[in-house]
Order: sequence, then structure tokens, then C-alpha cells
Amino acid sequence: MGKQYIGEFEELILLLIVMLEEEAYGLAIRKALKEHADRTVTIGAVHGTVNRLEKKGFIESTLGGATESRGGRRKRIFTITASGKKALHRSRDVKVNLWNLIPDLAINKL
Repeated sequence: MGKQYIGEFEELILLLIVMLEEEAYGLAIRKALKEHADRTVTIGAVHGTVNRLEKKGFIESTLGGATESRGGRRKRIFTITASGKKALHRSRDVKVNLWNLIPDLAINKL
């Protein structure tokens, strides 16, 4: 498989999965998007994105234990894979390189 690129929303989701660690499940990701990125999205947008990231091999999911507060339903917990980490690094590097090619906007000048 060749290089796979991620979009801006996928990048945010991946970063939040890494940040949230064992608490990286749908509703927690949605809440963190609002809190840390000021992005209000539907839970469907989160689920669609994590499904796509899992299909690309950038994350994996496991089912957590059922809880009474969730009506006996289990949380789907996400973790980043080595491929997901590589995709994040590639995305960051591309952006930093582009920023640094614009003298007035170079990161080290901001």
C-alpha cells in the first residue's frame, strides 16, 4: 500500500485519539473537538471518520466493558496504529515545510 494522506478533520481526530488515550471513544472525541478545537460536530461525523481511519489502518478499536449508565452498551475505544502515527508525522512535516517556504509566515518568525 502506498502513502495514504489524511484530511484536516481526520488529523484532528487522530490527535485527539492519542491525547485521550484509553478514553478515546465517540462521545469523548466529540467533546474534545469542541473543547480543544472549537469544532461542533455530530456524533455521526465522528463515527464516520473513525470508521474511515480504521479502514485505512490508522486506528484500531476494541470494545470496553458494558456500563449501567450506557444501558448495558459497550464503548468502542480507539487507539492509533504505527501507520496512523506515520500519517500524523507526514501531515505535520508537509505543513511545517510549506509554512517555512513563505518568508512572511515562517513558523520561526511568528
